[in-house]
Amino acid sequence: MIHLLLFSLIAGSVAALLAVPMHKKVLKEEKESSPGFRMALLIITAVLITAGISIFYYTTNLDQHWSSLWVLLLAAAILGTLLDGGVYRKAKMTVAGLAIIAGIYILSAPLLNANTKYEAVEMDQQVEIEAFDETQTPASVPPKFARNKMKKAFGQVPNTSYYDLGHLQIQKVKDDYVYIAPVEFSGFFKWWNGKTTPGYFQMSATDSADNPKFVSSEMTYTETSYFNKQVDRHMRLQFPELIFYGDVQLEIDDEGNPHYIRSYGEFISARNGFDVKGIVMTDPKNGAVEKFALADIPDYIDGAVSPEAVSLQNSYFGKYVHGFWNSFIGKKDVKLPSDEGTEVNVSPIFDENGHMYYFTDFTSPKEGVDSMLGYALTDGRTGEATYYTGDLEESYMDSQGALQIIEKKFIEKKWSGEMPVLYNFYGEASWLTPVLDSNGFLQNYFIVSAANPEISVFGNSPNDALKLYKTALQRGGSSVNGSSEAEEAKAAITAKRVYKERVGDFTLVSVKSEDGRNFLVSSETIPEAVYVQEGDKLTITYVETGELFLPVKELTNVSLME
Repeated sequence: MIHLLLFSLIAGSVAALLAVPMHKKVLKEEKESSPGFRMALLIITAVLITAGISIFYYTTNLDQHWSSLWVLLLAAAILGTLLDGGVYRKAKMTVAGLAIIAGIYILSAPLLNANTKYEAVEMDQQVEIEAFDETQTPASVPPKFARNKMKKAFGQVPNTSYYDLGHLQIQKVKDDYVYIAPVEFSGFFKWWNGKTTPGYFQMSATDSADNPKFVSSEMTYTETSYFNKQVDRHMRLQFPELIFYGDVQLEIDDEGNPHYIRSYGEFISARNGFDVKGIVMTDPKNGAVEKFALADIPDYIDGAVSPEAVSLQNSYFGKYVHGFWNSFIGKKDVKLPSDEGTEVNVSPIFDENGHMYYFTDFTSPKEGVDSMLGYALTDGRTGEATYYTGDLEESYMDSQGALQIIEKKFIEKKWSGEMPVLYNFYGEASWLTPVLDSNGFLQNYFIVSAANPEISVFGNSPNDALKLYKTALQRGGSSVNGSSEAEEAKAAITAKRVYKERVGDFTLVSVKSEDGRNFLVSSETIPEAVYVQEGDKLTITYVETGELFLPVKELTNVSLME
């Protein structure tokens, strides 16, 4: 607060010196030309401008950097030039000229720093992400559904009428993927009477049957508190010159303690662009504030880089590949990031190691085209991103195309998709999308091939849909290459039932053994599987995925060798 007052006082004094006329000939009345009157006018003007600056910066939480004052100094210098005379006029005219130059530099920055923005966010490029481990469960509970369930569980909150449900976000707490939503004040008078919020809600992001749990944890510094207790203002008062970008986010440590974080960084040039450098973290209970560079953030922080910053970086990467003017004229190699993400046009997802990334797909700037040009994964802790081109010999459908298929599929029920995310399922680029009804309740999970939209399935859970999708791919003639971490096993079985189905150029063989287990093998990988008959003794190597039909990797028909 002291920094804000000093900053306002210095800025107000300088602005008053520029604006108030000081030349005697300008002040016609004898009283007005006296030193005492001029000093009083200067002080009054300085006090008024200082008060205005203090109120402006306090309410807006704008960074208190001298470059943010150029408009004020320009206005004051121009006013002083028009009102003053003599040497004072010349001096103020010089200041006005410098302020104009500074303004031109700041306002023209977007035209000049496009290449620098692109270089700052240029991504490593690869073809395809690694295949998803089908024994795992993707964090695919849609946030809209989770939020609806939390609202219905709001009766767990003490003094319910005082509060509303805050911003929802996904994160990993210990070994679980969960949604977190703080309880926030519902208005000024509720804050005035309540002073603190009672805690936050937590719900599984992988199990749609999970019920939200209210966690009691009293918080004084929150998004909906007022004055110095508002958490983003509290951060600004502690670090007045830092450049913040994005809203504050609530992160939970492994002991269940809440922490508010916000990304900070630097302008690319002038006061334009943003390059993230770290986070500021506040304890909402006592207001303790810490600053961390990205390399030093605590292990439990998943989203150190705000989704707003990631979305901004994606726009730089897509628009400025050949500079500023190309983004408007010609648009060579320009690609637009999708706006279908769940958090500011990006969707948080987790890899098999529990590391969070922001997913975004890119499409063509040409209207009416739903072909995906590529997709990006941005590390939530470091901001480093990788751009995946996909198989260049195939045309991938973008997220909007996947949502349109769902809408047509369930047109009579008026169901719609939310949070489409591209995965590599069994070697096939595929969209996994939760399907919600008109009331926001989860109905099923829909998977559709990005390259072959005619291959699609839906199931009650992501894993159910995956099992059906695997069979659909095999029937469609696709080569199914899993990335399961399930162990391989060997078995000697006797075929009790055999079912063969012609799929394109290959045959899909289903075998039910005498011990009751089911196995699935394609002649594409094992050509001699077509000779299997009931009663044959088989030696097989299979993957213990837990599915109804276990995938066979190797097969020897012992009966044919006897």
